[in-house]
Formats: sequence, C-alpha cells, structure tokens
Amino acid sequence: MGTYDVAVFGAYGHTGRFVVEELRERGFGVLAVGRDEGKLRALPWTDLEIRQASVDDPASLDRAFEGAHAVINAAGPFADTAAPVIEAALRAGVPYLDVAAELEANMDTFSRFGDKAAGATVIPAMAFFGGLGDLMVTAALGDWTSADEAHIAYGLSGWHPTEGTRAAGKVSRERRNGKRIRFSGGRIEHRDDALPESDWDFPALGTRAVLGEFSMADVVTVPSHLAIPEVVTYMTTNAAREVVTPETPAPPADGPSAQTFVVDVVVRSGGEERRIVAQGQDIYAITAPLVVEAVQRVLDGRTKATGVVSAGEVFDAADFLAALAPRVTVTG
Repeated sequence: MGTYDVAVFGAYGHTGRFVVEELRERGFGVLAVGRDEGKLRALPWTDLEIRQASVDDPASLDRAFEGAHAVINAAGPFADTAAPVIEAALRAGVPYLDVAAELEANMDTFSRFGDKAAGATVIPAMAFFGGLGDLMVTAALGDWTSADEAHIAYGLSGWHPTEGTRAAGKVSRERRNGKRIRFSGGRIEHRDDALPESDWDFPALGTRAVLGEFSMADVVTVPSHLAIPEVVTYMTTNAAREVVTPETPAPPADGPSAQTFVVDVVVRSGGEERRIVAQGQDIYAITAPLVVEAVQRVLDGRTKATGVVSAGEVFDAADFLAALAPRVTVTG
C-alpha cells in the first residue's frame, strides 16, 4: 500500500470519510476499519483494505490493526470506542490518535492511560475542537511559561450536526447529569446555572452574540500541559442553538459544507495580551488535515513528547499551524 499504512476506525462515518480522503491524497495506505462491513465496502475508493472489527471484540481489533503504522479513531461516541481502540493500538505497538470532542472521553483518556501509555503516543482530540484550539493557545503563549487566562471564541456561520455529534452530545449530557462544565481555578467544575451571554468582536466577522463557558475539548487539552488556570471557550449563539435543535438538518453527505468558521484566541498574562486567529471552512472537513498532519509528524518523528499528549504539547505549534495553509488561514 502506501509508505505508511494507517488504520481508520470508523472510516465510513462523516468525518471518517474526510480522513480517508486526506490520507489517500497524501499517499498513505488506508486500512478501512469498522463494525459494518457492508458500509466499508460501499466506500467510493477501490484501493482501501477493508477490515471488519468491533470494540466489543478485542481480537477483531487486533486483526484489523495488524500491519498498520498508526491508528486514527473517527468513530464516536468516544466514551464507547476510545478505550478499547487505544488498548488495541497499544497491543499493536502503534500510535493512536482520535478526533473526539467529548470532554468526558478526553478526560478518561488522560486519566486512564497516563501511565499505561508511557513511551507510546496517544493523542486525543486531534480535531477542530481540542486540537486546533490547543495549538493556537500554545502558539499564542510563545515564550511565556504561563498565563493568567486563555479565551477561545468560536464564530461559526452555522452548525448542522452529524449523527455522530448528536450521539456524542447525548452521551456527554447523560454522563454529567444535565450539568454544564467549565474550567476555572485550575480545575473542572460542574454547574447548574445558565451559560453566560455576551458579545464577541471577531476579526473578519464582526461582533456576534456568544454563549460563554460553552466548554469544548479545549478545556481538557490546554490545561493538560499549559499553566493557565482559566480557560474559557465561547460559541456563537446561532450555532449553539442549531446544534441542539432536533430539526436542524445534517451537513451534506459528500464534500465540505458551506459552513465557515473563525477561531479567535486571546491569552492574557499580567497586563499583556496576545491574540491569534484562524479562519476556514467546515469544522468536520478541517479535522481531516489536522489529524492527518499529526499522523505524518508522529510517523516522521517530528514530536516533542510521548505518552498521552495533546497537540500543543507534542508538536511545534506555530509550525503545525503554518502547515495547514491554505485551508486554514492563521494570523497573529
């Protein structure tokens, strides 16, 4: 197959298909892995190696990952899939990366595999939520060794959730008993009160209404390696409403959607402030170059750490962000 062969668990899912396409375009061989063999064989590419496997059957995962140089997990809910797929990747002795935006699943990965993955490479949340924000905060921090606060504001033109996003959200809400999560004072808090509302002045987008403390995976990835006691994420109100509205249609099945995004990161320390901004199209599609660029760097040895690590900890953040051009434009 390719110079490197990468197993994609959940290859026929919405994000999984973007990941497979990105891998193929970069010359990787792809082992398409999933529970439903029929859906795997219905994928539009003829050069994939099809391997049926289920998280309920560890032996099937071992067979599916045989010969792979790395594993990408694109199948949610990650509360169900992350641990068994990580275990299988560790047994195979290959790096594991996932695209989980589920806070609880990401916290589980850090806590459960922190010791077990010593010397290995496990990178959770290597996606639009979690990975991109962490890289941006790390790049903005620059030569600072710590900061007082980091603010990550997501300006989405809209948010048509996939079936996987809805399923993952349901699992997260059940696990937190309907409460919301924020990261403050250096720790995760569960709260019952409403999300604070405000306005955010987005570069190239203008002032938009946002929900504050709309916590995404960034509140797990950023504090995992950076000394920042306050990490706050914001979401444009229109997108926040769409993602939880049952009537909101799913994104188009083929190709990137027309959705656009602006991610505005502000880091403050003392009286100083640093800012970095990223712009692009389709939060699901852009996850593919993020996770595939990460796989390439891991396999090429362009990493700074091992174990369970976040994007900003294991990679040169500024260089990684520059490599995403032209699909992601980063300024600041």
